[in-house]
Amino acid sequence: MKEVIKEVIVVEGAHDSARLKEFFDCETIITGGLGMRDGVLEEIQAAKDRCGVIVFTDPDGPGAKIRRWIDEAVPGCKHAYVMKEEARTTRKVGVEHASYEVLKEALDHTVEWQNDKTEESIRAADFYELGLLGTDRSEALRKKVAKAFHIGHGSAKTLRQSLNKLGITKEEVENRLKNE
Repeated sequence: MKEVIKEVIVVEGAHDSARLKEFFDCETIITGGLGMRDGVLEEIQAAKDRCGVIVFTDPDGPGAKIRRWIDEAVPGCKHAYVMKEEARTTRKVGVEHASYEVLKEALDHTVEWQNDKTEESIRAADFYELGLLGTDRSEALRKKVAKAFHIGHGSAKTLRQSLNKLGITKEEVENRLKNE
């Protein structure tokens, strides 16, 4: 018996939707990628009001852009992330290429942005102190942090914005890095 996901999952394409439905009893909304089809934001808002929404776009630039569009138009959605290396073939990257275990882990650890956050919980200077910027290992450490907090990997700026939206502090990052 498939696990039931009560929220509607927003994905980019039909193959992403089919992959999720292969493992989960879930409803999906397909955005159609960067050429988001007309009315999709209204569908997402209606689904959020009805039962909640999980945005689950591909771990690439277009997926991040679509995620930002949705987050601005329909704040308060949950977000699920997979890391690029866990959702790829030799030539493509996307939710449709992730294993059951990776998809389950992402859906079990959704995050919800605190869009009203104005105070920084972690500063750029903290990134330097933690080695997340300015060293040969910085990118690898940022990937560890992104994976530990179940948020998408990106640049240092993107990661810091994500951590701030979640209210995650320097101390919390430091503790996760020690335990990884």
